[in-house]
Amino acid sequence: MKQSLSDLPELQDPPSSKTVGIPDRSLGFAEGWISIVINTALFALKLWVGIASSSVAMVADAWHTLSDTLTSMVVIIGFWMARKPADGKHPFGHGRAEFISAIVISTMLGMVGLHFIVRSIEQLRVHNAAVFGRTAIAVFLASVVLKEALAQFAFWAGKKIDAPSLTADGWHHRSDAIASALIVAGAFLSPYFWWTDGVLGLVVSILIIKAAIDIFRETSDMLLGERMDRALEVRIRMIVHDIVGDECRPHHFHIHNYRNHKEVTFHLFCPPEEKIESVHEKIDSVEEALKTRLNIEATIHVEPLGT
Repeated sequence: MKQSLSDLPELQDPPSSKTVGIPDRSLGFAEGWISIVINTALFALKLWVGIASSSVAMVADAWHTLSDTLTSMVVIIGFWMARKPADGKHPFGHGRAEFISAIVISTMLGMVGLHFIVRSIEQLRVHNAAVFGRTAIAVFLASVVLKEALAQFAFWAGKKIDAPSLTADGWHHRSDAIASALIVAGAFLSPYFWWTDGVLGLVVSILIIKAAIDIFRETSDMLLGERMDRALEVRIRMIVHDIVGDECRPHHFHIHNYRNHKEVTFHLFCPPEEKIESVHEKIDSVEEALKTRLNIEATIHVEPLGT
C-alpha cells in the first residue's frame, strides 16, 4: 500500500512555503540592543564599586561584563549581514554570517574562560580572599538576576528563530551571571575559607570553556557541511515516492545549509526507456513539492536504472 507523509506523525511536513522562509530577525536585534544597554550600565556600576572597594576581582568582572556588550554588537552585525539579499558575489545570500558571529562569540567565551583560570590560580597562589562591602554585594546580586534574565531571553529567542548566535550570546550572559554569583559567594565565605574564591573560579572557568567549545564545534560543523539528517532524508524519500512511485529511486543525498534557506542535491535512478520529457516533468514536480512542503531548493541528477 502506498504511504504518504500523513501516515507518519513524527515526519509531518512543516508549514507551507507561504509561512516558511527567512525567519523574522527582529528578536535578534531586540536581544542585541537590550543586552548592550544593560551590560553598559552594569559595567559602570561594577567598575565604580570595584574601584571603591580596591577589588581586582570586581574590576575584572566589570570588564568581563563590557565584553558582553562587544559580543552583542557582533550579534547585531551578524543579523544585519544575514538580512542582506543575495548578490552577484554571494548568490546564496548572507545567512551564514550568523554562523561566523557565533564562532566569534565562542572564541571570546574561550578567552574569558582562560582569563578566569589565570585569575583563579593567581588568587590561590597568593592566598588572596575577597572582601566586599554591602553596596558591592547588592550590585553583583542585581547583576546575577539581570544577566540570567538576559541569558534566558537569548536562549528563548535563539530557539524561536533558530539562531545559533543568540544561543552563544546567551551562554556569554550566563557566564557573567555565574561569575557575579561567584563573587557574591566569595564575599560570604572568604572570611572562613580563604581559598573559596580561587576554587570556585576554576570550576566556573572550566564550565565557560566547555560552553565555548560546544558552540564552536556545533557552528563550525554547519559551516564545514554536515551529513543530511536521517529524518529529513526520510521526508524527501516519501515525497519522491508520492510523486513518482516505485519507478524512480533517489540516492546520494547532500544538504547545503545557507541559514536563510537550504538546498539539497541527490541522484534519481529512472527507467532507461522512459522519455526525457516524462522524466523532466517528474523532476519538476518533485522539486516543486520539496519547495512547497519543506522549503528546500532541490537539484536532481538523473541516472538510468541499472547502472
